[in-house]
Amino acid sequence: MQAELPPRERILNAAYELFSQRGIRDVGVEEIMARSGVAKATLYRHFPSKDALVLAFLARREQRWTLGMVEAGARDRGRTPEERLLALFDVFDEWFHRDDFDGCSFVNVLLEMRWGHPLGRASIQYLENIRAIVRSMAEEAGLRDTDSFARSWHILMKGSIISAAEGDADAARRAQAMARTLIEQHRRPQS
Repeated sequence: MQAELPPRERILNAAYELFSQRGIRDVGVEEIMARSGVAKATLYRHFPSKDALVLAFLARREQRWTLGMVEAGARDRGRTPEERLLALFDVFDEWFHRDDFDGCSFVNVLLEMRWGHPLGRASIQYLENIRAIVRSMAEEAGLRDTDSFARSWHILMKGSIISAAEGDADAARRAQAMARTLIEQHRRPQS
């Protein structure tokens, strides 16, 4: 089935799998070429540099993971805005228990490449996009100080991912319990 895909898709699929599992620096273009079955000229025709390929990987990660799995999963699970916020951790809980749990690629690339590198800056923007989703959900829930809320909530999200990577498969449940308190702290006072 992979051989039937256009070369650009084969390259991006191979890079997605390898970068998600092992990071950026550990994966060379030769391995991506071998996995995708394309020649070097083909790879560089579609992606003029490894950094360009990483940027395409990050964009696909946002589509598949941030929007396709996390946001869509939370919106499908929750009936109310607050339930949708808390459902983010239900999505994480399922993810943490899967055999293909691979951590947050945006955090991984940021830590690997650092904030000053173009790939690090791109990762920072994708992390901000996740906070924007949380901020939007907080606004839907009528919470106050939604920027501060989203930053704190995002700390819980990232912390649970790191804890799961350390082996705590129940980290999302622990974070969800703390998240309930955070929601309480940001509820608008009753008039």
